Amino acid sequence: MVERLVPDGSRKLFQRVAPEAPSRPQGGGRRRYGDREVLAAIIFMATTGCTWSQVPPMFEPSGATAHRRFTQWSKARVGAKLHRLVLDGLGSQGELDWSRCAIDSVSLRALKKRGNLTGPSPVDRGEKGSKIHLITERTGPPLPVGISGANLHDSQALEPLVRGIPPVRSRRGPRRRKPAKLHGDKGYDYAHLRKWLRARGIRHRIARKGIESSQRPGRHRWTIERTMARLAGCRRLHRRYERKAEHFLPFTSIACTLICHRRLAK
Repeated sequence: MVERLVPDGSRKLFQRVAPEAPSRPQGGGRRRYGDREVLAAIIFMATTGCTWSQVPPMFEPSGATAHRRFTQWSKARVGAKLHRLVLDGLGSQGELDWSRCAIDSVSLRALKKRGNLTGPSPVDRGEKGSKIHLITERTGPPLPVGISGANLHDSQALEPLVRGIPPVRSRRGPRRRKPAKLHGDKGYDYAHLRKWLRARGIRHRIARKGIESSQRPGRHRWTIERTMARLAGCRRLHRRYERKAEHFLPFTSIACTLICHRRLAK
């Protein structure tokens, strides 16, 4: 199970971003579980949606051990670093198409009512929830990802999300972090956003209110709809169980990394 969830290629990538294990010069103590085994347990929990206490005994580390290591890795932003490393691998192989990118968001209910970055959802009868915002390249791999309260309007997330596109390695030439075109739905139909994108040399293809139909995602925006459906394959993202946003965001990074790594492993 561990080898299937974390194959050798994934283990080598993870070793490049994982923080070093703390040393114990005095000796003694319990044996420290390997990062590969702990990562496999975390991926299993993220994909199946089980809780920390439900991690099956087939994994050597217990749920409490995996949770402690997950908290340490979250503080070190290991998930975001691993996602960027996989994107670099795709870019160096010429697997990223920057000619068209798309932006969108998806809402989900938060079970911890007092969690940060939550808000009343306008599409869920005012229940507390969060939004996952992301930009995908032309064929679907997610580039940056962010979270906010469910009551944040999509238009307010466009600028920080575009700024958050990491500089990704290319097959030839310098790193790239700016798409040629950006597609979006009517939630981004504002003059100041169009002007902001033009000032940065990004052509916009944003649906216009009162002109284009709301029933069709558009000719080039269906790819991000497919990516959000693939995010739903990570069952931990069906609901927000974590009270702290800094613990919920790594799960979104894990889901994005898995989507990108499937393309890299082909």
